Amino acid sequence: MISLLVTSGDGPSECRLAVAHVVRRIGVEAKADGVTCAIELPDGADVRHPPSALVQLKGRKAREFASRWTGTIRWTVKSPFRPHHKRRNWFVGVSTLDTGPEIATGLQSDEIRFETFRAGGPGGQHQNTTDSAVRATHEPTGISVVSRDQRSQHRNREVAVERLSARLALRALHRSQQAGASRNQRHKELERGNPVRCFKGERFQEV
Repeated sequence: MISLLVTSGDGPSECRLAVAHVVRRIGVEAKADGVTCAIELPDGADVRHPPSALVQLKGRKAREFASRWTGTIRWTVKSPFRPHHKRRNWFVGVSTLDTGPEIATGLQSDEIRFETFRAGGPGGQHQNTTDSAVRATHEPTGISVVSRDQRSQHRNREVAVERLSARLALRALHRSQQAGASRNQRHKELERGNPVRCFKGERFQEV
Protein backbone atom coordinates (compact mmCIF):
# COMPACT_ATOMS: atom_id res chain seq x y z
CA MET A 1 0.00 0.00 0.00
CA ILE A 2 1.25 3.46 -0.93
CA SER A 3 0.01 6.51 0.96
CA LEU A 4 0.03 9.94 -0.68
CA LEU A 5 -0.39 13.19 1.20
CA VAL A 6 -2.02 15.89 -0.89
CA THR A 7 -1.73 19.35 0.66
CA SER A 8 -2.41 22.98 -0.14
CA GLY A 9 0.56 23.96 2.01
CA ASP A 10 -1.94 26.07 3.92
CA GLY A 11 -2.46 28.18 0.82
CA PRO A 12 -5.64 30.18 0.10
CA SER A 13 -9.06 28.82 -0.82
CA GLU A 14 -8.04 28.42 -4.46
CA CYS A 15 -5.31 25.98 -3.43
CA ARG A 16 -7.77 24.04 -1.29
CA LEU A 17 -10.09 23.76 -4.28
CA ALA A 18 -7.09 22.51 -6.25
CA VAL A 19 -6.61 19.78 -3.61
CA ALA A 20 -10.18 18.61 -4.26
CA HIS A 21 -9.53 18.58 -8.03
CA VAL A 22 -6.27 16.66 -7.62
CA VAL A 23 -7.83 14.03 -5.36
CA ARG A 24 -10.75 13.57 -7.75
CA ARG A 25 -8.39 13.23 -10.71
CA ILE A 26 -6.22 10.71 -8.86
CA GLY A 27 -9.32 8.61 -8.19
CA VAL A 28 -10.33 8.61 -11.85
CA GLU A 29 -6.85 7.75 -13.13
CA ALA A 30 -6.32 5.07 -10.48
CA LYS A 31 -9.51 3.31 -11.53
CA ALA A 32 -8.42 3.40 -15.17
CA ASP A 33 -5.03 1.90 -14.22
CA GLY A 34 -6.52 -0.87 -12.07
CA VAL A 35 -5.21 0.66 -8.85
CA THR A 36 -7.43 0.58 -5.76
CA CYS A 37 -7.80 4.06 -4.30
CA ALA A 38 -9.15 5.11 -0.90
CA ILE A 39 -9.40 8.78 0.05
CA GLU A 40 -9.58 10.28 3.53
CA LEU A 41 -9.95 13.90 4.61
CA PRO A 42 -9.07 15.48 7.96
CA ASP A 43 -11.87 15.37 10.52
CA GLY A 44 -14.25 18.25 9.97
CA ALA A 45 -12.71 19.29 6.65
CA ASP A 46 -14.93 20.79 3.96
CA VAL A 47 -15.09 18.14 1.21
CA ARG A 48 -15.28 20.89 -1.42
CA HIS A 49 -12.17 22.72 -0.22
CA PRO A 50 -10.06 20.41 1.98
CA PRO A 51 -6.69 21.74 3.16
CA SER A 52 -5.19 18.28 2.70
CA ALA A 53 -6.11 14.69 1.94
CA LEU A 54 -4.72 11.21 2.33
CA VAL A 55 -4.85 8.91 -0.70
CA GLN A 56 -4.11 5.22 -0.13
CA LEU A 57 -3.23 3.19 -3.21
CA LYS A 58 -3.08 -0.58 -3.57
CA GLY A 59 -2.28 -2.79 -6.50
CA ARG A 60 0.58 -4.01 -8.65
CA LYS A 61 0.95 -0.60 -10.32
CA ALA A 62 0.42 1.48 -7.18
CA ARG A 63 4.02 2.64 -6.75
CA GLU A 64 4.45 3.50 -10.42
CA PHE A 65 1.12 5.34 -10.36
CA ALA A 66 2.10 7.31 -7.25
CA SER A 67 5.36 8.42 -8.85
CA ARG A 68 3.44 10.18 -11.63
CA TRP A 69 1.79 12.43 -9.05
CA THR A 70 4.58 12.99 -6.54
CA GLY A 71 5.77 16.60 -6.53
CA THR A 72 4.22 20.00 -7.07
CA ILE A 73 0.98 20.32 -9.06
CA ARG A 74 0.16 23.66 -10.71
CA TRP A 75 -3.37 24.77 -11.58
CA THR A 76 -3.73 27.86 -13.77
CA VAL A 77 -7.14 29.46 -13.58
CA LYS A 78 -8.83 32.75 -12.74
CA SER A 79 -9.81 32.75 -9.08
CA PRO A 80 -13.36 31.41 -8.67
CA PHE A 81 -13.58 33.19 -5.31
CA ARG A 82 -11.95 36.55 -6.04
CA PRO A 83 -12.93 37.74 -9.55
CA HIS A 84 -10.59 40.73 -9.53
CA HIS A 85 -7.59 38.91 -8.11
CA LYS A 86 -4.59 39.08 -10.47
CA ARG A 87 -3.06 35.77 -9.50
CA ARG A 88 -3.67 32.83 -11.85
CA ASN A 89 -1.34 30.06 -10.63
CA TRP A 90 -2.22 27.89 -7.63
CA PHE A 91 -0.12 25.09 -6.20
CA VAL A 92 -0.64 21.74 -4.46
CA GLY A 93 1.99 19.40 -3.04
CA VAL A 94 1.82 15.59 -3.35
CA SER A 95 4.25 13.42 -1.41
CA THR A 96 4.50 9.79 -0.39
CA LEU A 97 4.16 9.26 3.32
CA ASP A 98 7.49 7.48 3.67
CA THR A 99 9.55 10.03 1.70
CA GLY A 100 7.53 13.20 2.12
CA PRO A 101 7.65 15.89 4.80
CA GLU A 102 8.72 14.64 8.20
CA ILE A 103 5.54 14.47 10.22
CA ALA A 104 5.75 12.94 13.68
CA THR A 105 2.75 10.65 14.07
CA GLY A 106 3.55 9.73 17.67
CA LEU A 107 2.50 6.14 17.00
CA GLN A 108 3.72 3.75 19.70
CA SER A 109 2.98 0.04 19.66
CA ASP A 110 1.85 0.01 23.30
CA GLU A 111 -0.79 2.65 22.47
CA ILE A 112 -2.54 0.44 19.90
CA ARG A 113 -5.41 -1.82 20.89
CA PHE A 114 -6.04 -4.71 18.49
CA GLU A 115 -9.30 -6.60 18.09
CA THR A 116 -9.98 -9.52 15.79
CA PHE A 117 -13.30 -10.49 14.30
CA ARG A 118 -14.76 -12.60 11.53
CA ALA A 119 -14.46 -10.92 8.16
CA GLY A 120 -17.61 -10.88 6.08
CA GLY A 121 -18.25 -10.27 2.43
CA PRO A 122 -16.19 -11.56 -0.51
CA GLY A 123 -12.92 -13.33 0.04
CA GLY A 124 -13.66 -17.01 0.05
CA GLN A 125 -14.47 -19.61 2.67
CA HIS A 126 -11.29 -18.90 4.64
CA GLN A 127 -12.34 -15.35 5.35
CA ASN A 128 -15.80 -16.41 6.49
CA THR A 129 -14.70 -19.11 8.93
CA THR A 130 -11.76 -17.51 10.77
CA ASP A 131 -11.35 -14.36 12.82
CA SER A 132 -8.89 -12.88 10.33
CA ALA A 133 -10.08 -9.27 10.27
CA VAL A 134 -8.32 -6.79 12.55
CA ARG A 135 -9.41 -3.50 14.06
CA ALA A 136 -6.60 -1.27 15.37
CA THR A 137 -7.41 1.64 17.68
CA HIS A 138 -4.96 4.33 18.71
CA GLU A 139 -6.09 4.78 22.30
CA PRO A 140 -4.75 8.34 22.91
CA THR A 141 -6.75 9.74 19.96
CA GLY A 142 -9.52 7.18 19.52
CA ILE A 143 -8.71 6.85 15.81
CA SER A 144 -9.68 3.37 14.61
CA VAL A 145 -9.07 1.51 11.35
CA VAL A 146 -10.03 -1.91 10.06
CA SER A 147 -8.20 -4.33 7.75
CA ARG A 148 -10.13 -7.28 6.40
CA ASP A 149 -8.72 -7.64 2.88
CA GLN A 150 -5.87 -10.05 3.66
CA ARG A 151 -6.35 -13.76 4.25
CA SER A 152 -4.13 -13.94 7.34
CA GLN A 153 -4.69 -12.19 10.64
CA HIS A 154 -0.98 -11.34 10.79
CA ARG A 155 -1.07 -9.51 7.46
CA ASN A 156 -4.30 -7.71 8.35
CA ARG A 157 -2.62 -6.54 11.55
CA GLU A 158 0.31 -5.12 9.56
CA VAL A 159 -2.01 -3.36 7.11
CA ALA A 160 -4.07 -1.93 9.98
CA VAL A 161 -0.93 -0.42 11.53
CA GLU A 162 0.00 1.11 8.16
CA ARG A 163 -3.44 2.65 7.84
CA LEU A 164 -3.40 3.90 11.40
CA SER A 165 0.00 5.52 10.88
CA ALA A 166 -1.28 7.24 7.75
CA ARG A 167 -4.37 8.52 9.53
CA LEU A 168 -2.26 9.95 12.33
CA ALA A 169 0.06 11.62 9.81
CA LEU A 170 -2.91 13.28 8.14
CA ARG A 171 -4.15 14.43 11.53
CA ALA A 172 -0.74 15.85 12.41
CA LEU A 173 -0.52 17.67 9.09
CA HIS A 174 -3.98 19.16 9.52
CA ARG A 175 -3.17 20.36 13.04
CA SER A 176 0.05 21.91 11.81
CA GLN A 177 -1.87 23.78 9.13
CA GLN A 178 -4.43 24.98 11.63
CA ALA A 179 -1.71 26.22 13.94
CA GLY A 180 -0.24 28.21 11.07
CA ALA A 181 3.35 27.32 11.94
CA SER A 182 5.63 28.32 9.04
CA ARG A 183 2.59 28.51 6.77
CA ASN A 184 4.09 31.12 4.46
CA GLN A 185 7.32 29.18 4.12
CA ARG A 186 5.50 25.95 3.27
CA HIS A 187 3.50 27.59 0.53
CA LYS A 188 6.52 29.41 -0.90
CA GLU A 189 8.27 26.04 -1.16
CA LEU A 190 5.35 24.73 -3.21
CA GLU A 191 5.45 27.73 -5.52
CA ARG A 192 9.19 27.39 -6.07
CA GLY A 193 8.96 23.71 -6.91
CA ASN A 194 9.06 22.61 -10.52
CA PRO A 195 5.56 21.22 -11.20
CA VAL A 196 5.40 17.58 -12.22
CA ARG A 197 1.91 18.07 -13.70
CA CYS A 198 0.08 21.19 -14.81
CA PHE A 199 -3.65 21.77 -15.23
CA LYS A 200 -5.68 24.72 -16.40
CA GLY A 201 -9.22 26.07 -16.39
CA GLU A 202 -12.31 25.33 -14.37
CA ARG A 203 -12.50 21.85 -15.91
CA PHE A 204 -9.04 21.03 -14.54
CA GLN A 205 -7.66 19.92 -17.91
CA GLU A 206 -4.07 18.78 -18.12
CA VAL A 207 -1.73 20.97 -20.12
